[in-house]
Amino acid sequence: MTTSFSSAALRDPKLQIPTYHTLSSLSAATSLNRNALSIPSSTRSSTLIIRAVSTPAKSETATEQKRSKVEIFKEQSNFIRYPLNEDMLNDAPNLSEAATQLIKFHGSYQQYNRDERGSRTYSFMIRTKNPCGKVSNQLYLTMDDLADQFGIGTLRLTTRQTFQLHGVVKKDLKHVMATIIRNMGSSLGACGDLNRNVLAPAAPIFRKDYLFAQQTAENIAALLAPQSGFYYDVWVDGERIMSAESPEVVQARNDNSHGTNFTDSPEPIYGTQFLPRKFKIAVTVPTDNSVDILTNDIGVVVVTDDNGEPQGFNLYVGGGMGRTHRMESTFPRLAEPLGYVPKEDILYAVKAIVVTQRENGRRDDRKYSRMKYLIDSWGIEKFRNVVEEYYGKKFEPFRSLPEWEFKSYLGWHQQGDGGLYCGLHVDNGRIGGKMKTALREVIEKYHLNVRLTPNQNIILTDIRAAWKRPITTILSQAGLLQPKYVDPLNVTAMACPAFPLCPLAITEAERGIPSILKRIRAMFEKVGLKYSESIVVRITGCPNGCARPYMAELGLVGDGPNSYQVWLGGSSNQTSLARTFMDKVKLHDLEKVLEPLFYHWKQKRQSKESFGNFTSRLGFEKLKEFIEKWEGPVVPQTTRHNLKLFTDKETYEAMDGLAKLQNKNAHQLAIEVIRNYVASNQNGKGESYN
Repeated sequence: MTTSFSSAALRDPKLQIPTYHTLSSLSAATSLNRNALSIPSSTRSSTLIIRAVSTPAKSETATEQKRSKVEIFKEQSNFIRYPLNEDMLNDAPNLSEAATQLIKFHGSYQQYNRDERGSRTYSFMIRTKNPCGKVSNQLYLTMDDLADQFGIGTLRLTTRQTFQLHGVVKKDLKHVMATIIRNMGSSLGACGDLNRNVLAPAAPIFRKDYLFAQQTAENIAALLAPQSGFYYDVWVDGERIMSAESPEVVQARNDNSHGTNFTDSPEPIYGTQFLPRKFKIAVTVPTDNSVDILTNDIGVVVVTDDNGEPQGFNLYVGGGMGRTHRMESTFPRLAEPLGYVPKEDILYAVKAIVVTQRENGRRDDRKYSRMKYLIDSWGIEKFRNVVEEYYGKKFEPFRSLPEWEFKSYLGWHQQGDGGLYCGLHVDNGRIGGKMKTALREVIEKYHLNVRLTPNQNIILTDIRAAWKRPITTILSQAGLLQPKYVDPLNVTAMACPAFPLCPLAITEAERGIPSILKRIRAMFEKVGLKYSESIVVRITGCPNGCARPYMAELGLVGDGPNSYQVWLGGSSNQTSLARTFMDKVKLHDLEKVLEPLFYHWKQKRQSKESFGNFTSRLGFEKLKEFIEKWEGPVVPQTTRHNLKLFTDKETYEAMDGLAKLQNKNAHQLAIEVIRNYVASNQNGKGESYN
């Protein structure tokens, strides 16, 4: 059961919080067996300093370890309540420094409009938590309403299968949070130093491995959800919010036979200090890399027998995207194999990994607090050995896996239970305008549930065959087209929100990517690449990597005003890491850098060689030589296709004038108009399920 912790002691925001210690403070000679118990510190002196989550108390002669300011805020917060609860009672439009950090644990960030000059206009972004991307009909309609009533009129789909609601002012924040909670939603732990939303394939496929992966993701999310009730105390005045929880989750959370838990604490896994930084987990099945499995702190892969029955899980550890410009000691990292566990042990293994990071991750400098730096420092063997102490068993050898594939799940498909699902492409995950109206009409009229994907798209589920044509017609009229009518570049592209509301943005991402993709398409046409050909493009406004640009074939990472760091070499199935190719490439100079690369890719690639693999094979020195010597593509005297779109000069000149306003040429705009016309007339007429 998820309940609010309602003791009078915890409601006192200024109560001194006792320190809890686990068995890590005991001698290494202490036997860790299934019957061992965690021993709480008996010290409750108000002068005791918490040096880490459960670091053993040191002698007075020991050197005190430096801690980040956020660690002190957490220590003094009465389990993430104070001073947020007091700040919410005053009339100020913004929060104090400490409360600004603490509200992240509740699923919200304080922001201000960076397009405005002068005084700051504060608002809040609320991010929901939706394991597997599952969203009920009731919650979707609630979020749609809240966006209009209290937000900026749009909903943002994130790269972690959640909603972001922007523009909520402080005076409305409690009402909006309470409305989400009371309509089958939550934002608890969507941000902050704890486990974030757990990813899993969004497709509602009725197959044993997919269903097992999704159930496992939900169980992991429940296992690692905060238990002390701070979220409900702040937003619904301590009202008990009940939700079903499987017995295996409760058993795994309460198990302390290997010294993982804080005894007598309202937060048995997290304690007062929670984790050193954010923590990300994804669950999937073999071949399905719709979740970017290698970018997570923990990657969980279902392993089945020859009959498709789930038997256990392969575990990857140590992935992460964030970094800092001009600091080579910070870096993106791919997760690496840890081992295999039988299916009944997965919650205990995940808990052991989390506790290893809790106990040993750095808390002095948040740039190095992610688990990837711990594993990079220790090496995988030492990390595995420590995790095994908390797990109580040795990991079995990693099972072999087939090649990974990126799966978008766009278009119409059979669910396997007689129903259909429809995956819809949403540029950059931004739902607004006619699209928002059409989605609401369909979801409300047919009472559909939805799934959000890690690629910022949306899936409508449980659709009857008779509903397919009317639904397709409504959606296509709002620009939600079948995937064959969406530019292949757009299908795999992602961008973070960046300006105007993200405080970390250095340059544009979401607002800039539409024109950048059109320019890339124009370059493709100029060098002779087919319309069906594509590359994975991801853009972020800063180096934190929210849109996972370091996995892209072409990643653009903001490093100055209208300037990007160019990353090359990721793979189309998101299994290899890109590398820094060039710094400080101005937005207006993208053609100078990219056009020669695209041209030589077309001319020199091996059979079916992707752009990412091509750039890795040739090496950056050779690629830079192409750029330096570039004088433009060799234009053939004749072309295989000569489509005469314009019968007179006046029509051409009019189209050319309109095209220049959109950074296109007349031919590109004409082709786009024709494609859209064909799409609007063909959608809903005899499409296949694929």
